[in-house]
Amino acid sequence: HCPSVSSPSSLPPFFLPLPAGTWRQGQTPEPTEPALRRLSHYLLAHYQKGIRPVRDWKTTTNVAIDLMVYAILSVDEKNQVLTTYIWYRQHWTDEFLRWDPARFDNLTQISLPVESIWVPDILINEFVDVGKSPHVPYVYVGHHGEVQNLKPIQVMTACSLDIYNFPFDVQNCSLTFTSWLHHIRDINLSLWRQPELVKFDRSVFMNQGEWELLYVLTRFQEFSVKSSDSYAEMKFYVVIRRRPLFYTVSLLLPSIFLMVMDIVGFYLPPNSGERVSFKITLLLGYSVFLIIVSDTLPATAVGTPLIGIYFVVCMALLVISLTETILIVRLVHKQDLQPHVPMWVKRLLLERATVLLCIRDRKKFSQSRTQSSDISRQVENNDSTAKLNHCGCEDPRECEAAGCTRPTPAFAGQAEGSLLMHGVLREITAIRQFLEKHEEFRDVAHEWLQVGYVLDVLLFRAYLVAVLAYTVTLGTLWSVWRDA
Repeated sequence: HCPSVSSPSSLPPFFLPLPAGTWRQGQTPEPTEPALRRLSHYLLAHYQKGIRPVRDWKTTTNVAIDLMVYAILSVDEKNQVLTTYIWYRQHWTDEFLRWDPARFDNLTQISLPVESIWVPDILINEFVDVGKSPHVPYVYVGHHGEVQNLKPIQVMTACSLDIYNFPFDVQNCSLTFTSWLHHIRDINLSLWRQPELVKFDRSVFMNQGEWELLYVLTRFQEFSVKSSDSYAEMKFYVVIRRRPLFYTVSLLLPSIFLMVMDIVGFYLPPNSGERVSFKITLLLGYSVFLIIVSDTLPATAVGTPLIGIYFVVCMALLVISLTETILIVRLVHKQDLQPHVPMWVKRLLLERATVLLCIRDRKKFSQSRTQSSDISRQVENNDSTAKLNHCGCEDPRECEAAGCTRPTPAFAGQAEGSLLMHGVLREITAIRQFLEKHEEFRDVAHEWLQVGYVLDVLLFRAYLVAVLAYTVTLGTLWSVWRDA
């Protein structure tokens, strides 16, 4: 009697088939390979990474690229090198890396070693040195063949740096991505995101250094050499601006303070030697200041920053100020043999210049001094004394021969007193002539002092106008550059 065959659902539990990977007690388990390993073996078993991954060789591989600036590491003005740290992304389609997710536990994305698949040879044309970039060994692959290569790069690129506007300069450096070997019909480039999103994307930028990121511009172009095949290029223009606060405090303000002190030094009296020593001290201090800041200023072989020209002009203004001070001090220095001030100088400076410069009227000095009535009377007394001496002879016979009578004893005593008085008056006259000569020299020196004062005011105001015009011009230029 044969037992009837029962359906599987009616069989005891120990007769039911076991799922894969399970086992009964005392039996060897059946191994199950993970989906990632099966998919990786499936994709790379017969993959050839040396061939461009297209089934039809006429198909162009389109590589979409993207860039985000993370940090501005350094700007070397002397060597014209910009060092940046960027996040770089590539995206392309590999026709040999496709699979059906249903066969691999609905797996739609896998990471594969970058050395095992084909990667486009896209480089940056401005590379001048290999940066210290971390190595990312994997790429992401989607089930439709989309490959995403994400990696950070430290980029050291050549850039034409314009330092004329330092410290308010804005630099525009380009990063040109292109395939070094493949023509545009083999590899074409495009932008991963919209240009507007790339332009103002500062989400990952470290904004605490000397430079700030303004925006990133993009442009696609075709490049060819001597009518050969064209190459696709994607340019990223990184526009950065220097923060000028540090250089304004450490460079501009000390120079401005020294120039202000030079202007204040004009208020010292021009006839004193303190102004010369004061301005020499300022000139020496400015020279030491330039030596200290020479290492701070950027230097290139093709140009000089405007701030360097500013320092040189300030030094020249200090030298001109010192020269003007020496001239004025020499002019007003009191000397005994100075000639009279020429009349044209008096008319030009003491009359017209005072009105032009709104200086209060100076005292008019007399051209000559007349003798007093005492001197005239003294001359008359001298004449009468001479007549008295003419008749006052010692020998009586000589007096009689001259027609003069012999003086009485009383008259003789009076004649001797007249002789003594004549000697005293002669000495007084000599002293008075000396004092008048000295007064004349003092008046001449005082006239030159007045001329020196007026000329000092004139040169000071001209110097002040030059300094203010120079300062306003530079301030306007730097304000325009800063707000541009």
